[in-house]
Amino acid sequence: MVFLVATCGAFAADTKTLTCIGPWSGAEMKAFLPVLQAFEKETGIKVDYRIYRSEDLSAQLPAQFSAKTTPGDVIFMWAWFIAKQGEAGHALDLTGLIKDSDYLPGALDSLKAGGKLYGIAYTGKVKPGFWYRKSFFQKHGLTPPTTWEEFVALLNKIAKIPGVKAPIVSGDSVGWPLSDVTEHFIATFGGPQLHKELTEGKIAWTDPVVKGIFEGRIVPLLKAKYFSEPIEWTQAVELWWQGDYALYFMGSWITSMVKDPSDLGVFSLPGARGIVFGPDYAFVPKYTKYPEEAKKLIRFLATKGQEVQVAQGGHIATYVKVPLDAYPPVDRGVAELLTGRVALADMDDTIGGEWQATFWDQLKLLWVRPERYLEVLDTLEKKAP
Repeated sequence: MVFLVATCGAFAADTKTLTCIGPWSGAEMKAFLPVLQAFEKETGIKVDYRIYRSEDLSAQLPAQFSAKTTPGDVIFMWAWFIAKQGEAGHALDLTGLIKDSDYLPGALDSLKAGGKLYGIAYTGKVKPGFWYRKSFFQKHGLTPPTTWEEFVALLNKIAKIPGVKAPIVSGDSVGWPLSDVTEHFIATFGGPQLHKELTEGKIAWTDPVVKGIFEGRIVPLLKAKYFSEPIEWTQAVELWWQGDYALYFMGSWITSMVKDPSDLGVFSLPGARGIVFGPDYAFVPKYTKYPEEAKKLIRFLATKGQEVQVAQGGHIATYVKVPLDAYPPVDRGVAELLTGRVALADMDDTIGGEWQATFWDQLKLLWVRPERYLEVLDTLEKKAP
């Protein structure tokens, strides 16, 4: 179902009107509309915003494209879908419209096919590392670590604080928060390339390099009880905030889930060279009636629009020319963590299917029975597509 939810501005009747399709409603839509308003003010081009769920678009767009029609001129959609439509000739080639060097390393990679660029990376949510309350750290004389040894020493010190049940709370839903922290260890100690190769199935889960990360980094922390057993992730937020736990590995959306975001601090594992980052992506269907105007809008979204968006809070830019002072304070710290690091696609979301469910289930097993890590890795390899 399509909902026309906003028309920004008032223009002459003969003005060309673009339709921008995105997934956001409610508060998220309210934070996006200022971006479209800024574009209208700069260009005089009118934009209507319509809500479509990505799941619905994936079912509807192929048939519409086959009929050489499109419901929108600029459409936010999954990166793999955009690249696939580009290969099939249904998306405009945007090569040269923006520069790779203006974006976080890797941010545009999944939008390319055959050496051509078919979409843009917008702002997104990041999974930066371990969140903590500044007041908790100050009270107990704690500081963020800069080496692995300091990280382990920090966990040991936290474990000795009276009233703390475990240094790190392990959020759980269907298993995805555990997958996030596991990916962070892989990207840190195996590097961005290992993370990409595991995602693409180019290296085995039973490879000695992968085994070494589990055996030497993750499993010892689990055996030492530095992680709690899995706890429903929203309940874990409350327990962590009240001081039962000191650290919580979670995505940047946690900033909207706490009573005082100004008390939040976050650090990545020392030595992290890549961070999982989930941008939103957009493209221009070949069947737009206004290709030049649509290109202007999508270029604005890829550049100036990101600065407008991050100012609303809760978003991190892929466009590196967005200044840090454009962010609210709590988001600024997250943005700084991305500087100089490779933006990585979420591994299990990218692979999907039966393997994703297996990954989640096996990590829940690992968290309570870390000595079975070899069995876990063997199962992940057997289920890999």
